[in-house]
Amino acid sequence: MDMPNQTTVTEFIFLGFSGGPWLQLTLFVMFLIVYLLSLTGNTLIIFIVVMESTLQTPMYIFLGNLSFLEIWYTTATVPKLLATCLSQIVTISVSGCVAQYYFFFSMGATECILLAVMAYDRYLAICNPLRYSVLMNLQICLRFSAGSWMGGFIAPLLPTILISYLNFCGPQKINHFFCDSDPIFKLSCSDTFLVEALGYTCSSVVILSSFLLTMSSYGHIVLTIIRLSSREARKKTFSTCASHLTVVTIYYGTIIFAYVRPPAKYNFTIGKVVSVFYCVVTPLVNPLIYTLRNKDVKKAFRKILTQKNISLGKK
Repeated sequence: MDMPNQTTVTEFIFLGFSGGPWLQLTLFVMFLIVYLLSLTGNTLIIFIVVMESTLQTPMYIFLGNLSFLEIWYTTATVPKLLATCLSQIVTISVSGCVAQYYFFFSMGATECILLAVMAYDRYLAICNPLRYSVLMNLQICLRFSAGSWMGGFIAPLLPTILISYLNFCGPQKINHFFCDSDPIFKLSCSDTFLVEALGYTCSSVVILSSFLLTMSSYGHIVLTIIRLSSREARKKTFSTCASHLTVVTIYYGTIIFAYVRPPAKYNFTIGKVVSVFYCVVTPLVNPLIYTLRNKDVKKAFRKILTQKNISLGKK
């Protein structure tokens, strides 16, 4: 309930990570390097998938979608994180905070759904290879991709609308480097029980359902691999999805720890540290894992470089 002497807050101040000037500068340089490498790596994957016709298959179309998603996922939070390392006062308007919340959680939900779709794609390719071209043709692939984006942007819509109706009367300092759900709820002078319960429910449903679908796909894949008689065949088959499984483990491990828990159990210090992993580290790890462990991507990249060198040599 609003009190007569309360002042409505129009902007928030991010506290970021505490520390001396040298620590702040070190964090800034480290986060900036990781951010730039992430942008470069994911942009490079999109470029390779678009330019190389042999990679325009469902598996790599999904990978291109994931890379495009990672660019915006990290861009939704990292610029403010960098700003908090250089300045003591970094502000964001209340409406800007709500918008950041929506886009961050939309991207996160989209990634959860997309990872589950990519696992299903690998399940079809390995467990139903003869019917794969029918079950996952280009049209179906594009529908899955579009459905992932639509589902991701719909999932946090209702909690975002409820947050936009909350009143903020002070204090105005957010103990984080972006507008995460729990720090926002802590600053509201309205009753947040409904929006907290709804946000927790939506996050848990999206994360756990996509995680269970992903694990189900990999469970069937493992059983199929075990049945293969040749050791070489088992090794080759598992290598096709090992990179995806690594990404899934890193991403789901951090977000389940961060969001699939009762709201009252939130710890701000641990929350900020864990957030760095899925906001900063994971978007960089994805292109590294997919390019270093994927022969097709590396082959296509070398081919593009060779063609570029030949064209430059002719000039």
